[in-house]
Amino acid sequence: MTCPFCTLPPERIVQENENAIWIYDGFPVSLGHSLIIPKRHVGSFFEVSTEERMAMLALLDQAKAAVEEQHHPDAYNIGINDGAAAGQTVSHLHLHLIPRYSGDVGDARGGVRWVIPDKADYWSGR
Repeated sequence: MTCPFCTLPPERIVQENENAIWIYDGFPVSLGHSLIIPKRHVGSFFEVSTEERMAMLALLDQAKAAVEEQHHPDAYNIGINDGAAAGQTVSHLHLHLIPRYSGDVGDARGGVRWVIPDKADYWSGR
């Protein structure tokens, strides 16, 4: 099966550096939802080199600055689904920058903790 991130058309790439690319998510959950992807086909964040990691973080900063300027979000979620049990559906590492806007969900408390809903709410004493 062909990797969708290894075969991206050049017009999808917003920015790039020697080791990584930034694109807007093809199925965004919010305005400005971006993906930072290493150029080398690698499945896990724990398999990238220090140089690749630094390249990804540099593009994350650039993507955040651009999204901030264009869309003025109130906050961000930053995440990686690392492995099938964590919800990874494309086996090429990608980091999500998800802009958040006040009121986009009823109660945003807990953020990424909600990947396991039964254990997410630690504050209400349920």
